[in-house]
Amino acid sequence: MSHKRENMINRKNVITLSQFIAEEQLKHPSSSGNLSKIFRDIKLAAKIVNRDVRKAGLVDILGEHGSTNIQGEEVKKLDVIANEEFMSSLKQSGDICAILSEESEEIIHVKNSRGKYIIAIDPLDGSSNIDANVTIGTIFSIFKRKSPVGDAVTKEDCLQKGENQIAAGYILYGSSTMLVYTTGSGVNGFTLDISIGDFCLSHPQIKSPKHGKICSVNIGNYKDFSSGIKHYIDYCNEKGITGRYIGSFVADFHRNLIKGGVYMYPGTLKQPEGKLRLMYECNPMAFLIEQAGGKATTGDIRIMEVNPKELHQRVPIIIGSSNMVDNAMSLINS
Repeated sequence: MSHKRENMINRKNVITLSQFIAEEQLKHPSSSGNLSKIFRDIKLAAKIVNRDVRKAGLVDILGEHGSTNIQGEEVKKLDVIANEEFMSSLKQSGDICAILSEESEEIIHVKNSRGKYIIAIDPLDGSSNIDANVTIGTIFSIFKRKSPVGDAVTKEDCLQKGENQIAAGYILYGSSTMLVYTTGSGVNGFTLDISIGDFCLSHPQIKSPKHGKICSVNIGNYKDFSSGIKHYIDYCNEKGITGRYIGSFVADFHRNLIKGGVYMYPGTLKQPEGKLRLMYECNPMAFLIEQAGGKATTGDIRIMEVNPKELHQRVPIIIGSSNMVDNAMSLINS
Protein backbone atom coordinates (compact mmCIF):
# COMPACT_ATOMS: atom_id res chain seq x y z
CA MET A 1 0.00 0.00 0.00
CA SER A 2 1.40 3.43 -0.91
CA HIS A 3 2.24 5.91 1.85
CA LYS A 4 -0.26 8.34 0.31
CA ARG A 5 -3.08 5.77 0.45
CA GLU A 6 -2.10 4.77 4.01
CA ASN A 7 -2.11 8.39 5.15
CA MET A 8 -5.58 8.92 3.62
CA ILE A 9 -6.92 5.94 5.58
CA ASN A 10 -5.27 7.10 8.81
CA ARG A 11 -6.72 10.60 8.38
CA LYS A 12 -10.25 9.12 8.56
CA ASN A 13 -9.54 8.00 12.12
CA VAL A 14 -8.16 11.34 13.30
CA ILE A 15 -10.06 13.13 16.06
CA THR A 16 -8.93 16.71 16.60
CA LEU A 17 -9.10 18.49 19.94
CA SER A 18 -11.94 20.69 18.69
CA GLN A 19 -13.92 17.67 17.50
CA PHE A 20 -13.32 15.83 20.77
CA ILE A 21 -14.52 18.75 22.90
CA ALA A 22 -17.58 19.19 20.67
CA GLU A 23 -18.44 15.49 21.04
CA GLU A 24 -18.01 15.70 24.81
CA GLN A 25 -20.36 18.69 24.93
CA LEU A 26 -23.05 16.69 23.12
CA LYS A 27 -23.03 14.32 26.11
CA HIS A 28 -23.99 17.28 28.30
CA PRO A 29 -26.86 19.15 26.61
CA SER A 30 -26.86 21.84 29.31
CA SER A 31 -23.25 22.76 28.48
CA SER A 32 -22.82 26.36 27.32
CA GLY A 33 -19.83 25.63 25.08
CA ASN A 34 -17.79 28.31 26.83
CA LEU A 35 -14.97 25.92 27.73
CA SER A 36 -14.46 25.03 24.08
CA LYS A 37 -13.79 28.70 23.34
CA ILE A 38 -11.21 28.87 26.13
CA PHE A 39 -9.49 25.74 24.85
CA ARG A 40 -9.49 27.29 21.37
CA ASP A 41 -7.53 30.24 22.77
CA ILE A 42 -5.17 28.01 24.77
CA LYS A 43 -4.56 25.90 21.66
CA LEU A 44 -3.77 28.96 19.54
CA ALA A 45 -1.26 30.34 22.04
CA ALA A 46 0.30 26.89 22.47
CA LYS A 47 0.92 26.60 18.74
CA ILE A 48 2.59 30.02 18.66
CA VAL A 49 4.77 29.22 21.69
CA ASN A 50 5.64 25.85 20.12
CA ARG A 51 6.80 27.68 17.00
CA ASP A 52 8.99 29.98 19.10
CA VAL A 53 10.42 27.08 21.12
CA ARG A 54 11.33 25.24 17.91
CA LYS A 55 13.32 28.19 16.58
CA ALA A 56 14.78 29.28 19.93
CA GLY A 57 18.34 28.44 18.91
CA LEU A 58 18.02 30.30 15.61
CA VAL A 59 16.84 33.67 16.87
CA ASP A 60 17.67 35.80 19.89
CA ILE A 61 15.11 34.45 22.37
CA LEU A 62 17.41 32.33 24.52
CA GLY A 63 19.15 33.53 27.67
CA GLU A 64 18.15 35.90 30.44
CA HIS A 65 15.63 38.70 29.96
CA GLY A 66 17.39 40.85 32.55
CA SER A 67 14.55 40.91 35.07
CA THR A 68 13.14 38.75 37.88
CA ASN A 69 9.61 37.48 38.46
CA ILE A 70 7.51 37.75 41.62
CA GLN A 71 9.40 34.79 43.14
CA GLY A 72 12.73 36.56 42.61
CA GLU A 73 13.81 34.13 39.88
CA GLU A 74 15.68 35.20 36.76
CA VAL A 75 13.24 35.55 33.87
CA LYS A 76 14.21 34.00 30.55
CA LYS A 77 13.43 35.76 27.26
CA LEU A 78 11.21 32.88 26.19
CA ASP A 79 9.37 33.14 29.55
CA VAL A 80 8.35 36.67 28.63
CA ILE A 81 7.35 35.72 25.09
CA ALA A 82 5.23 32.76 26.28
CA ASN A 83 3.53 34.91 28.92
CA GLU A 84 2.71 37.61 26.36
CA GLU A 85 1.31 35.08 23.88
CA PHE A 86 -0.99 33.42 26.39
CA MET A 87 -2.11 36.75 27.87
CA SER A 88 -2.91 38.11 24.42
CA SER A 89 -4.87 35.02 23.40
CA LEU A 90 -6.77 34.55 26.66
CA LYS A 91 -7.76 38.20 26.92
CA GLN A 92 -9.57 37.83 23.59
CA SER A 93 -11.87 35.21 25.07
CA GLY A 94 -15.29 36.47 25.96
CA ASP A 95 -15.54 34.01 28.81
CA ILE A 96 -12.54 34.80 31.04
CA CYS A 97 -12.83 37.52 33.67
CA ALA A 98 -9.40 37.18 35.29
CA ILE A 99 -6.01 35.57 34.68
CA LEU A 100 -3.49 34.50 37.31
CA SER A 101 0.00 34.17 35.85
CA GLU A 102 3.06 32.86 37.60
CA GLU A 103 4.89 35.77 35.96
CA SER A 104 2.56 38.45 37.40
CA GLU A 105 2.38 39.66 40.98
CA GLU A 106 -1.30 40.61 40.95
CA ILE A 107 -4.55 39.38 39.44
CA ILE A 108 -4.85 40.34 35.76
CA HIS A 109 -8.38 41.68 35.36
CA VAL A 110 -9.95 41.17 31.94
CA LYS A 111 -12.40 43.87 30.92
CA ASN A 112 -15.26 41.57 30.15
CA SER A 113 -18.69 41.88 31.74
CA ARG A 114 -19.73 38.37 30.63
CA GLY A 115 -16.70 36.45 31.85
CA LYS A 116 -17.34 33.79 34.46
CA TYR A 117 -14.09 31.82 34.32
CA ILE A 118 -10.71 32.38 35.95
CA ILE A 119 -7.58 30.77 34.58
CA ALA A 120 -4.33 30.23 36.49
CA ILE A 121 -1.33 29.58 34.25
CA ASP A 122 2.38 28.92 34.33
CA PRO A 123 3.19 30.01 30.77
CA LEU A 124 6.56 28.25 30.61
CA ASP A 125 7.35 25.65 33.25
CA GLY A 126 10.95 24.42 33.41
CA SER A 127 12.29 27.55 31.75
CA SER A 128 15.66 27.21 33.51
CA ASN A 129 16.24 24.34 31.05
CA ILE A 130 15.52 26.36 27.90
CA ASP A 131 19.13 27.04 26.97
CA ALA A 132 19.95 23.32 27.29
CA ASN A 133 17.11 22.34 24.91
CA VAL A 134 15.36 20.25 27.58
CA THR A 135 11.60 19.57 27.46
CA ILE A 136 9.52 22.42 28.90
CA GLY A 137 5.81 23.13 29.08
CA THR A 138 2.76 25.19 29.98
CA ILE A 139 0.43 24.35 32.89
CA PHE A 140 -3.10 25.73 33.30
CA SER A 141 -6.08 25.49 35.64
CA ILE A 142 -9.64 26.80 35.17
CA PHE A 143 -12.15 27.80 37.87
CA LYS A 144 -15.61 29.35 37.86
CA ARG A 145 -15.84 32.66 39.69
CA LYS A 146 -17.93 32.78 42.89
CA SER A 147 -19.10 36.39 42.66
CA PRO A 148 -21.90 37.42 40.26
CA VAL A 149 -20.98 37.88 36.59
CA GLY A 150 -20.49 41.58 35.91
CA ASP A 151 -19.13 42.39 39.37
CA ALA A 152 -15.45 43.10 39.96
CA VAL A 153 -13.41 39.93 40.40
CA THR A 154 -12.35 39.42 44.01
CA LYS A 155 -9.40 37.64 45.58
CA GLU A 156 -11.88 35.09 46.95
CA ASP A 157 -12.87 34.28 43.37
CA CYS A 158 -9.25 33.48 42.59
CA LEU A 159 -8.13 31.73 45.77
CA GLN A 160 -10.18 28.55 45.47
CA LYS A 161 -9.30 25.01 46.49
CA GLY A 162 -8.10 22.67 43.78
CA GLU A 163 -11.22 20.54 44.16
CA ASN A 164 -13.17 23.47 42.64
CA GLN A 165 -11.29 23.24 39.33
CA ILE A 166 -13.49 22.55 36.32
CA ALA A 167 -10.57 21.89 33.97
CA ALA A 168 -6.79 21.60 34.06
CA GLY A 169 -4.02 20.56 31.74
CA TYR A 170 -0.57 21.08 30.35
CA ILE A 171 1.20 21.50 27.04
CA LEU A 172 4.47 19.62 26.60
CA TYR A 173 7.05 21.04 24.19
CA GLY A 174 9.26 18.00 23.69
CA SER A 175 10.14 15.57 20.90
CA SER A 176 6.50 16.10 19.97
CA THR A 177 4.12 18.75 21.26
CA MET A 178 1.26 17.42 23.38
CA LEU A 179 -1.76 18.91 25.11
CA VAL A 180 -3.06 16.81 28.00
CA TYR A 181 -6.19 17.86 29.88
CA THR A 182 -9.13 16.87 32.06
CA THR A 183 -12.55 18.33 32.75
CA GLY A 184 -13.27 15.78 35.46
CA SER A 185 -14.13 12.88 33.14
CA GLY A 186 -10.74 11.25 32.72
CA VAL A 187 -7.52 12.43 31.12
CA ASN A 188 -6.90 12.65 27.38
CA GLY A 189 -3.77 13.54 25.44
CA PHE A 190 -3.52 15.22 22.04
CA THR A 191 -0.41 15.47 19.87
CA LEU A 192 0.17 18.41 17.53
CA ASP A 193 0.12 17.27 13.90
CA ILE A 194 2.08 19.94 12.06
CA SER A 195 0.75 18.74 8.69
CA ILE A 196 -2.82 19.78 9.57
CA GLY A 197 -1.98 22.37 12.22
CA ASP A 198 -4.11 20.83 14.95
CA PHE A 199 -3.88 18.71 18.08
CA CYS A 200 -5.11 15.16 17.45
CA LEU A 201 -6.21 12.56 19.98
CA SER A 202 -3.23 10.26 20.55
CA HIS A 203 -3.60 9.14 24.18
CA PRO A 204 -7.28 8.49 25.02
CA GLN A 205 -8.28 7.92 28.64
CA ILE A 206 -4.78 7.95 30.14
CA LYS A 207 -4.45 5.82 33.27
CA SER A 208 -1.64 6.16 35.76
CA PRO A 209 -0.09 2.74 36.50
CA LYS A 210 -0.67 1.83 40.16
CA HIS A 211 2.98 0.82 40.46
CA GLY A 212 6.08 2.28 38.89
CA LYS A 213 9.86 2.04 38.90
CA ILE A 214 10.74 5.75 38.83
CA CYS A 215 11.36 8.21 41.66
CA SER A 216 11.80 11.85 40.62
CA VAL A 217 13.40 14.07 43.26
CA ASN A 218 16.15 16.68 43.29
CA ILE A 219 18.82 14.63 45.04
CA GLY A 220 20.96 17.76 45.35
CA ASN A 221 18.71 18.77 48.25
CA TYR A 222 19.22 15.46 50.08
CA LYS A 223 21.14 16.95 53.03
CA ASP A 224 18.30 19.44 53.62
CA PHE A 225 15.48 16.87 53.52
CA SER A 226 13.70 15.54 56.59
CA SER A 227 14.73 12.13 57.93
CA GLY A 228 11.49 10.65 56.53
CA ILE A 229 12.21 11.83 52.98
CA LYS A 230 15.79 10.58 53.25
CA HIS A 231 14.47 7.22 54.45
CA TYR A 232 12.24 6.90 51.38
CA ILE A 233 15.03 7.89 48.97
CA ASP A 234 17.34 5.32 50.58
CA TYR A 235 14.57 2.71 50.26
CA CYS A 236 14.22 3.50 46.53
CA ASN A 237 17.96 3.06 46.05
CA GLU A 238 17.92 -0.26 47.89
CA LYS A 239 14.96 -1.55 45.85
CA GLY A 240 16.41 -0.54 42.50
CA ILE A 241 13.79 2.13 41.83
CA THR A 242 15.29 4.33 39.14
CA GLY A 243 16.06 7.97 39.84
CA ARG A 244 14.88 10.25 37.03
CA TYR A 245 14.80 14.01 37.58
CA ILE A 246 14.75 16.50 34.70
CA GLY A 247 14.04 19.68 36.64
CA SER A 248 11.02 20.47 34.46
CA PHE A 249 7.85 19.55 36.38
CA VAL A 250 5.82 19.05 33.19
CA ALA A 251 8.42 16.66 31.75
CA ASP A 252 8.90 14.67 34.97
CA PHE A 253 5.15 14.48 35.59
CA HIS A 254 4.31 13.37 32.05
CA ARG A 255 6.89 10.58 32.02
CA ASN A 256 5.69 9.27 35.38
CA LEU A 257 2.04 9.54 34.31
CA ILE A 258 2.71 7.34 31.30
CA LYS A 259 5.26 4.93 32.74
CA GLY A 260 4.39 4.94 36.45
CA GLY A 261 6.38 6.67 39.14
CA VAL A 262 6.39 9.21 41.94
CA TYR A 263 7.55 12.83 41.85
CA MET A 264 8.52 14.64 45.04
CA TYR A 265 9.41 18.23 45.80
CA PRO A 266 9.20 18.22 49.59
CA GLY A 267 10.05 21.02 51.96
CA THR A 268 13.68 21.53 52.93
CA LEU A 269 15.47 23.32 55.75
CA LYS A 270 15.81 26.34 53.46
CA GLN A 271 12.32 26.10 51.96
CA PRO A 272 10.02 24.29 54.41
CA GLU A 273 7.00 25.17 52.24
CA GLY A 274 8.57 23.55 49.18
CA LYS A 275 9.21 25.19 45.81
CA LEU A 276 6.22 24.52 43.55
CA ARG A 277 3.26 26.90 43.47
CA LEU A 278 -0.13 25.65 44.54
CA MET A 279 -2.26 27.58 42.04
CA TYR A 280 -0.08 27.30 38.94
CA GLU A 281 1.53 23.87 39.26
CA CYS A 282 0.32 21.66 42.10
CA ASN A 283 -3.46 22.06 41.81
CA PRO A 284 -3.72 21.39 38.06
CA MET A 285 -1.35 18.41 38.20
CA ALA A 286 -3.18 17.01 41.24
CA PHE A 287 -6.49 17.21 39.34
CA LEU A 288 -4.92 15.41 36.38
CA ILE A 289 -3.26 12.64 38.39
CA GLU A 290 -6.40 11.93 40.41
CA GLN A 291 -8.46 11.73 37.23
CA ALA A 292 -5.89 9.23 35.91
CA GLY A 293 -6.13 7.13 39.08
CA GLY A 294 -3.08 8.45 40.93
CA LYS A 295 -2.64 10.55 44.06
CA ALA A 296 -1.20 13.92 45.13
CA THR A 297 -0.45 15.05 48.68
CA THR A 298 1.51 17.69 50.55
CA GLY A 299 2.61 14.98 52.94
CA ASP A 300 -0.12 16.04 55.34
CA ILE A 301 -3.26 16.49 53.26
CA ARG A 302 -4.52 15.94 49.72
CA ILE A 303 -3.23 18.74 47.46
CA MET A 304 -6.69 19.66 46.21
CA GLU A 305 -7.92 20.18 49.77
CA VAL A 306 -5.34 22.89 50.53
CA ASN A 307 -7.04 26.21 51.23
CA PRO A 308 -4.98 28.83 49.34
CA LYS A 309 -4.02 31.98 51.21
CA GLU A 310 -1.88 33.72 48.57
CA LEU A 311 -1.70 33.82 44.77
CA HIS A 312 1.90 32.58 44.74
CA GLN A 313 1.69 30.21 47.70
CA ARG A 314 4.10 27.26 47.63
CA VAL A 315 3.41 23.79 48.98
CA PRO A 316 5.38 20.53 49.28
CA ILE A 317 4.17 17.86 46.87
CA ILE A 318 4.34 14.08 46.47
CA ILE A 319 2.48 13.02 43.33
CA GLY A 320 2.20 10.01 41.05
CA SER A 321 1.18 6.36 40.94
CA SER A 322 -1.25 5.62 43.78
CA ASN A 323 0.62 2.69 45.35
CA MET A 324 3.94 4.51 45.17
CA VAL A 325 2.52 7.61 46.87
CA ASP A 326 0.96 5.42 49.58
CA ASN A 327 4.24 3.55 50.08
CA ALA A 328 6.21 6.80 50.20
CA MET A 329 3.89 8.25 52.84
CA SER A 330 4.07 5.05 54.90
CA LEU A 331 7.89 5.09 54.92
CA ILE A 332 8.20 8.85 55.41
CA ASN A 333 5.95 8.77 58.45
CA SER A 334 7.37 5.57 59.95
